[in-house]
Amino acid sequence: MQELATATVIMGGLGAFFGIGLAVAHRFLRVAEDPRLEVVCDQLPGSNCGACGQAGCRAFAETLLQGVNKPSRCSVASPDIVEAIAAFLGVDPGREERRVARLHCAGGLGAARQVAAYEGYASCSAAHLVGGGGKGCAWGCLGLADCDHACDFDAITMNAERLPVVNVDTCTACGDCVTACPRDLFEILPIGHALLVQCKAPLEGEAARAVCRVACDGCGRCAADAAPGLIRMDNNLPIVDYSAGGPARANATHRCPTGAIRWVPGGQFEAAPAPTLTGDHLD
Repeated sequence: MQELATATVIMGGLGAFFGIGLAVAHRFLRVAEDPRLEVVCDQLPGSNCGACGQAGCRAFAETLLQGVNKPSRCSVASPDIVEAIAAFLGVDPGREERRVARLHCAGGLGAARQVAAYEGYASCSAAHLVGGGGKGCAWGCLGLADCDHACDFDAITMNAERLPVVNVDTCTACGDCVTACPRDLFEILPIGHALLVQCKAPLEGEAARAVCRVACDGCGRCAADAAPGLIRMDNNLPIVDYSAGGPARANATHRCPTGAIRWVPGGQFEAAPAPTLTGDHLD
């Protein structure tokens, strides 16, 4: 009993010692929280999507108080909310261009050649590991909706061609679809970047057209026709560089033989249905 009592006294003493130590540390070392933080947090959407580059809305609110970010950096908040936060903090709301997810593939069921039937677990990641899911194009969308399942904002739906369609009105640019796609087909882009290359196959000529009817065949006509510096060819694919030149819809797209480069002004793009391809060659 004496040993038990001694142990109890010791543990009690240690608890009291550390408790007093924590209380003293809190009293003298704590950092006072800006009272505006809770107000700004309440004004933000609370989606914690991470599109602003922060871990969540509270972390983003802290950067606003520090002057690191502008309210317009929040891609989910409406213009009214952005203006309200800016007015409350007495800062410029900023002019951040809205960003959305874009898919670099238009090779759905009717365009991309299937070489085998995939009957495994219905996941793009799984199919990617097992012979590419039976798709002839090793770079194209597998159509098993990993991006759709990963999107917490219902901004992605699968169309009849088994291609994901991004609803730009609800997309928050959180990047979950980018992470979910095993073939790196999604990219977060400013909504004003309307020239979209919908292919990632580094093939050229007949080799490209043999696997997908709408594949980029590396002809380079878009780069030759576009404004100087706007498009360059890299590994048989056009790369659009908005810092080098302005958009030139007609010149950049009108001679593309497969429609692999499209003009997508502000809205969403959905590939037009095409005849299902069979056999070893395209018609």
